[in-house]
Amino acid sequence: MAPSVVSKAGESALRTFSSPADRTVRTGPPTGGNKAAGDHPGVAVGLDARSHTAHGLELTSKITGPDSALEVVVDWGDGKTEKKTIKGSGELFHSHTYAEVGEYRVKVTATDVAHAISGSNDVMIMTIGSEFTPHAPTRLLDTRDGTGTRAGKVAARGTTRVKVRDNARIPGEVRAVALNVTVTNTSVAGHITAWPGKGTERPDTSNINYVGGQSVPNLVIVPVGTDGYVELYNAGWGAVDLIADVTGYFTRTPSSGYTSLDPVRFVDTREGLGAPRWQLAGQGVFTTQIGGLHGVPKGITAVALNVTVTNPRQLGHLSVFPAGGPVPTASNLNFAAGQTIANAVIVPVSADGDISVFNGAWGPTDVVVDVVGYYSKDSRAAFVPFTPRRMLDTRNPSGWFPGGRLPARGHISQWVSGEAEGDEAYVLNTTVTETTDSGFLSVAPSPFPWLVNDDPNAPKPPRPGSSTLNWTVGGTVPNLVQASAGEHGIINFWNQGWKDADLVVDIFGIYQNN
Repeated sequence: MAPSVVSKAGESALRTFSSPADRTVRTGPPTGGNKAAGDHPGVAVGLDARSHTAHGLELTSKITGPDSALEVVVDWGDGKTEKKTIKGSGELFHSHTYAEVGEYRVKVTATDVAHAISGSNDVMIMTIGSEFTPHAPTRLLDTRDGTGTRAGKVAARGTTRVKVRDNARIPGEVRAVALNVTVTNTSVAGHITAWPGKGTERPDTSNINYVGGQSVPNLVIVPVGTDGYVELYNAGWGAVDLIADVTGYFTRTPSSGYTSLDPVRFVDTREGLGAPRWQLAGQGVFTTQIGGLHGVPKGITAVALNVTVTNPRQLGHLSVFPAGGPVPTASNLNFAAGQTIANAVIVPVSADGDISVFNGAWGPTDVVVDVVGYYSKDSRAAFVPFTPRRMLDTRNPSGWFPGGRLPARGHISQWVSGEAEGDEAYVLNTTVTETTDSGFLSVAPSPFPWLVNDDPNAPKPPRPGSSTLNWTVGGTVPNLVQASAGEHGIINFWNQGWKDADLVVDIFGIYQNN
């Protein structure tokens, strides 16, 4: 079987560290040692390390010493040690998993016990996993009024930059950021790509697809460039306005890990679930409890949602924010009259675990809120961002096996990770296009291993009841998905409509447990 998507995309996240043997600190025998000790060639230690998972480290110790037994002690820098024995020169391989993300000093000491002679070397390493810190929804960029940039549209095939580091109290050690990006005042079709910018090539992936006259939002989780900025590229042939609102960021300082859930419906105003059984009035607000309900524990810091607007009477927007706080200027979802549209949202919760939803339109609308995961101090999964990579495009006949469009009432399975143990969720951007009827997309982990997925006589996986994005005839609709890895690291993408459609999926990172 070909390498999994994660094994290929994850190469961009690997970090290596080394300390050559000439940095060895040698300790000689006690004063008055015997002649054998005095003729001793000494012991040297060279170190090569690789951070290969969110919390994991692989270490190679290259030991040079006499042809005698050497005791080798690895101090991992977190209070834990490991001891091995080697005879003479050679290499030892070690692996370790840290309980928390961060920076650690790893020290290896090799000792010829018989002669009380040792050599030690150390290396500073950094885990590649980052944890999440919620941020009150705050506008960092608005090209319409010059917030964060000079006022004016982003030109066709042009780029604008979002300052993240040391902006709105986001710390200098930020590694990645959660932004709600909105494209508006569009005249022709196009797409927006977010990427770290300086020092990296612009990927061939998309975060937001739009057509003329549309205002389209989408949640973006993107690494921050070495200069502290995120770049937004307008791939369309017409100028557009861009808005970016921050809702959280990732650092290698212990904060909040992530726990994924099978999507759970918390609010449906059409049924009176979690909110009054009528449409949310124009300029109206409702508050709903998240922490402590339906498998979400109390004490969470933020929640990952899929929020859907349906049956709106007028155009407008929704803002989701911590209950009890002020209504932010930031928006999470923009909609037109009569439109059904969904968007992923990551939002801090109040001290009581509640969120509020504000309808910025002047007319009422129905609102549906599904919880797909949460962040908390007790959650174990840290985020590893990738260089964005396209993992599926049904428009490309040779882009996947066996090829073809996403079938009506059917699904496509994608093997995302070959080592799913420890994987909590995948950060994906899904886009449905070339539609000939209305419908909706569902994303769910496979309950079966790949060999069963490949077997034409295999049992069919259950059809999910939740929606990830909704589309209408001729629509091109994107939405970010934090898809649970399940047991096998295989994700099923379901077309819940009655006509075939095309599907594009890009991967941006992974949450991994320690």
